[in-house]
Amino acid sequence: MTISLLIAALGTSGCASMTETQKGTAKGAGIGAAAGGVIGAVASGGKGAVIGAAVGAGAGAIAGNIWSKKMEAQKQEMEQATAGTGVAVTKTENNQLKLEIPSDISFDKGKANIKSNFRPILDKFATGLQNNAAARVTIIGHTDSSGSDAINDPLSVNRAASARSYLVERGIAISRITIDGRGSHEPIAANDTEANRAKNRRVEIFVAEPEAQAQAPQAAPK
Repeated sequence: MTISLLIAALGTSGCASMTETQKGTAKGAGIGAAAGGVIGAVASGGKGAVIGAAVGAGAGAIAGNIWSKKMEAQKQEMEQATAGTGVAVTKTENNQLKLEIPSDISFDKGKANIKSNFRPILDKFATGLQNNAAARVTIIGHTDSSGSDAINDPLSVNRAASARSYLVERGIAISRITIDGRGSHEPIAANDTEANRAKNRRVEIFVAEPEAQAQAPQAAPK
């Protein structure tokens, strides 16, 4: 009950007056509080739940993302660079910049080679990353349901890897980029027509600037 009330308080108190930075940090704190509470309860038969929640909240705050001026600038730059291309540029609820790249400009069907129309978008994207050294990138590849998982799963990873390699060639440290492939397991449309299958063949790129200012609470003096 204590953990539930704490999470509820973190999720609702002051939301109306919070900045986007504060909201992102609060969400991280709520997740951390839940994890900390479980750990504390297991460790001390329930007595450590409150302490665990407080420590977890500190860790969660550090794990949150901020929406800085640099993030906003990159969003505006990518909106201009992708205008009319079909690329969706959005800000997520947890303060990440998201680029959803459709298949008609990213990769040919069944291939992992970057198409020519995708290159200038990645070029502009790399420039934005160079201007914000704190930003971290996650690239996720997707396929439609044609073929088997044995084909689609590695294909989706290879597409993400191709985008990562392109960015690395343009000076972005590979340590800043995480890749993943979801195969056909996360469709955004039914795989019942060619048009819908094309929607599912996509690459998603996420940019996050981790919260660096928040600090975990110090231990109480003995």
